[in-house]
Amino acid sequence: MPIGALIIGDEILSGRRQDKHLPKLIELLGARGLSLAWAEYIGDDPERIVTTLKRTFASGDIVFSTGGIGATPDDHTRQCAAKALGVELVLHPEAKRLITERMQDTAPPGEAVDMTTPQNLHRLNMGTYPAGAKVIPNSYNKIPGFSVGDHHFMPGFPVMAWPMMEWVLDTHYPHLHHARPHAERSLIVFEMAESDLTPLMIQIETDFPGIRVFSLPSVGDALRGGIYARRHIDLGVKGEPVLVEAAFMALRAGVEALGGAIAEDSAESKTY
Repeated sequence: MPIGALIIGDEILSGRRQDKHLPKLIELLGARGLSLAWAEYIGDDPERIVTTLKRTFASGDIVFSTGGIGATPDDHTRQCAAKALGVELVLHPEAKRLITERMQDTAPPGEAVDMTTPQNLHRLNMGTYPAGAKVIPNSYNKIPGFSVGDHHFMPGFPVMAWPMMEWVLDTHYPHLHHARPHAERSLIVFEMAESDLTPLMIQIETDFPGIRVFSLPSVGDALRGGIYARRHIDLGVKGEPVLVEAAFMALRAGVEALGGAIAEDSAESKTY
């Protein structure tokens, strides 16, 4: 199942905050032998959020969405998810219980919490989800996120969202962990143009079905020094582990036959 990410919030698009969710999700997926197929950034525009969610709900993908599930005027994700699905927004009983617990936890000792006050009734809005949703536990402050099918919605705060991501992956998708072993091998090639290497890359993918070749060129970065100070290409292969080694050796031999200079000790290997 393809896995995607939706990062929602004007503060990300304006630069007021830097997104940390995407690299963390990639890390959490990689540790489980999974990978991200796509990612999108969206501002706090309800119409655009609804349009995007209609498309992603129809895709059948696993989707992790961060941001916009609070109860302030700029939080629209809960409402937009319900609209995209054509269902009502309802107070989830488990969310109500957890939010009430949180209010009691933060009240002065011995003081009972009145959940009928305007402030607390407003807080309960954070537990209104599209009908049929399930809660995602929040180990930080108990106020949960929610799941609808394979869409998982969580707050924009990393301290809350990241444990939720792990919980979802380990609770709902353990059968996908390491289900498709994947390996990569790459090397650094100096002073060659991608156009010089393209026929070789095509030939490798032809000779080794199931293997994909990747090429990451750089004009050089003097600040990093060493091999990275010169123009170079990070060239490699990825795919089924049983095929990667042979494809990599063919790739290296092809680079050498073209007269390419390969950085000593630059070869990298990854398997997950």
